[in-house]
Amino acid sequence: MGELFTAEFWDYFSPLLLTGTRDTLVMTVVSTVFAYLLGLPLGVLLVLTGDHGICPHQTLNRCVGWVINVGRSLPFIILMVCVMPFTKLLVGTKIGVLGAIPPLVISAAPFIARMVETSLSEVDAGVVEAAQSMGASTFQIVWKVYLPEALPSLILGGSISIITILAYTAIAGAIGAGGLGDLAIRYGYQRREPAKMWVAAVLLIVLVQVIQSVFSRVSNRIDKRLK
Repeated sequence: MGELFTAEFWDYFSPLLLTGTRDTLVMTVVSTVFAYLLGLPLGVLLVLTGDHGICPHQTLNRCVGWVINVGRSLPFIILMVCVMPFTKLLVGTKIGVLGAIPPLVISAAPFIARMVETSLSEVDAGVVEAAQSMGASTFQIVWKVYLPEALPSLILGGSISIITILAYTAIAGAIGAGGLGDLAIRYGYQRREPAKMWVAAVLLIVLVQVIQSVFSRVSNRIDKRLK
């Protein structure tokens, strides 16, 4: 570990660390955006079609719930291997940053759907009923009641989702996705250079702490219950 304090170590490892951090952030941000594009509508659909929703539909609710549960049940590394042919067809490669994004989205979307469902379920039913009594459409209730009322909870759920995807990127590094996980495994474990593994791990911890802190502050600032 003494090599951490040498100029030679940082001259060699700093460019790799910067590239790994960039790749991790790209995978995390892009995957989060696409996962929410899939997961948010699914979560809303679960709430609307639930037994106490404004558009109850037991069959549809159970079918969507079953698909989401299956998606959440698959370990990420197994899912990543299983969807490699689809990944190759979609983005033209099975490895690297691009190759990691489709499985990250597929794995995170069901998790996000459940997070959204939980957040929207916390909205006061009286507020929803008041909107219905005033003739609001389903879209208006979702856009102007559910989402604004649940926003603090959705933001906290967003931090959990992003941190989960960040953790998945480290797992993806085990099979050539790049990023900090790849650095930790390739240099720290395979080449038996623990100092490099610990640097990558600490940087991942710092990223998680920053994300959690920022999202918690934003959630607290907009939460009406804290004012």
